[in-house]
Amino acid sequence: MSSVAEIDIAKTLQVQLPLGLLGFERIKTYSLVTKPDQEPFLWLSVPEGEDLAFLVVPPSFVLPDYAPDLCDEDVDFLEIRNPNDAMVLNIVTLRSDGSATVNLKGPIVINRHTMIGKQVVLSQSAYAIKHPIRSA
Repeated sequence: MSSVAEIDIAKTLQVQLPLGLLGFERIKTYSLVTKPDQEPFLWLSVPEGEDLAFLVVPPSFVLPDYAPDLCDEDVDFLEIRNPNDAMVLNIVTLRSDGSATVNLKGPIVINRHTMIGKQVVLSQSAYAIKHPIRSA
């Protein structure tokens, strides 16, 4: 029998991505899973049928001054009324050599109130697709 301290308590939120993710356009529904022992990382997983999940991280963990400039079309699509409405996450890639990079060029922006999101491509930015994550 496990003690309470050994139980991994996860929080899960349902997220709708009407346009899907780049390369995964057919998948519209995800679960955003937070596990306290893995913070600040989270999992964006497909809740049914497929064994697929993306490791994501809030950009402030990687680049404290990260400020993606969303176009008006994306702001309207997501119904973002002020910056606090937006939850921004970036996909992490784990490399075979143990290093990790984060995609700062294609953030996933989610409206905190509606839980509807979109992966946006920042066309006019100097952010990298493979920004290294430094070990602490």
